[in-house]
Amino acid sequence: MTTYAALLRGINVGGNKKLPMAELRTLLEGLGHDDVRTYLQSGQAVFASGHGDEESLATELAQAIEQRFGFTVDVIVRDHAYLSAIVDNCPFPAVELEAKQLHVTYFSAPPGEARFTELDQAAYLPEEFRLGDRALYLYAPNGLGRSKLAVELSRPRLSKGLIATTRNWNTVVKLVELTGS
Repeated sequence: MTTYAALLRGINVGGNKKLPMAELRTLLEGLGHDDVRTYLQSGQAVFASGHGDEESLATELAQAIEQRFGFTVDVIVRDHAYLSAIVDNCPFPAVELEAKQLHVTYFSAPPGEARFTELDQAAYLPEEFRLGDRALYLYAPNGLGRSKLAVELSRPRLSKGLIATTRNWNTVVKLVELTGS
């Protein structure tokens, strides 16, 4: 059995795409997964599974949500080893920063550096980003809500053809803890 985290994009935000976490747990259990838990209301679930891989598990869950709730949701599934590596390879001094200052955008596939070459990073300082393994680390010293770089990074041209979903550092670390227990 491998333990995974499912990251759902855009649910329970502003009254849209309501998906109660208890129902998400039931749905995952119905798909044959074990030790199902959810974290917060914003679309994180942890489960153990002996079948499938990250991509097939994400597709399976997205299809089940659409069948059960009648709307589409983008889903990314990552295992504990990947989530741990994201924390371990953080290019910013996470222990010195407030959690609201550091975010990770998870991508369904590597975004490639070419997408970001036209972006003048110096224009956004002191905000910064770095690419990782199917992820983008964002340092926003005044928080995500005030970040001009975050707005630019969320432009469709930068994630075209990919699923992208962002989590704050507290959630990033908590998912490592939950998938490791």
